[in-house]
Amino acid sequence: MSARPRARLLRVLRIEPRTPQMRRIVLGGDDLAGFPIGSEGAHIKLLFPAKPGETPALPVFGEHGPAWPDGAAKPVVRTYTVAKIDDDGLTIDIVLHGDEGPASRWAANARVGDPLGVAGPGGPELFRAEASRHVLIGDPSSYALICAVIERLPERASIDALLEAPDAAEIQALPDRPGLRARWFSREGEPAGASRRLLEAVRELPWPQREAVSVTLAGESAQVVAIRDFLARERGVPRSMMYAVPYWKDRWDEDRYHDERHRIMDAFDAEAEQGVSA
Repeated sequence: MSARPRARLLRVLRIEPRTPQMRRIVLGGDDLAGFPIGSEGAHIKLLFPAKPGETPALPVFGEHGPAWPDGAAKPVVRTYTVAKIDDDGLTIDIVLHGDEGPASRWAANARVGDPLGVAGPGGPELFRAEASRHVLIGDPSSYALICAVIERLPERASIDALLEAPDAAEIQALPDRPGLRARWFSREGEPAGASRRLLEAVRELPWPQREAVSVTLAGESAQVVAIRDFLARERGVPRSMMYAVPYWKDRWDEDRYHDERHRIMDAFDAEAEQGVSA
């Protein structure tokens, strides 16, 4: 991946319904040239126009971050995950929350040809390849990440995947692997921030005493923090063996959650530097 992000102006090529609450958007155009192949699971920034169909302003990235054109209206920026990148285009999955959030609203009304800004990719390593076992934990927001990890692991890698969906209609198939043990849980309408289904499933998961385990964990903030703390304190998983990213917070939009998310990630990173697992 490039050391410095680049902003691209892409257009919608295809729209595919995945579930009642998820749309798959395929983006393309001349500006996609040079986007790093093999970026599935990496973070990208989506730059949404202020009004449907408008062309969003793009920043230029320098030493001090993004610089926006003088007088241009800054687009709404949201963080998403690369689901797929190949000759057909750049694929992203967007969850439709049924609210007025900018990403959900844009995806619900997107049409072929609509412009969208994209910056990135970036982010930490998704898993530790040297581990003998891999535990993947998430929800629909991290579905693309979890699929990307499964696809990159060896064919017969030992993998446990635990995923939670808001209801049964949002459950999707995972890539087929001989060593994959996958379980989906439905919240049946319960708020994501109050759910403990994934935490309890992690508690019940048999844990090896002498094997190196790589954990890939992403999704709702309260769940990610609780699971991450349990694994560190009760299972002894070092921070260096965990990709633990709180993608979103129940009932908060990304603007409101931005500072708290960075505090959580800064604390995680500080522990990794200190070699602390608690």
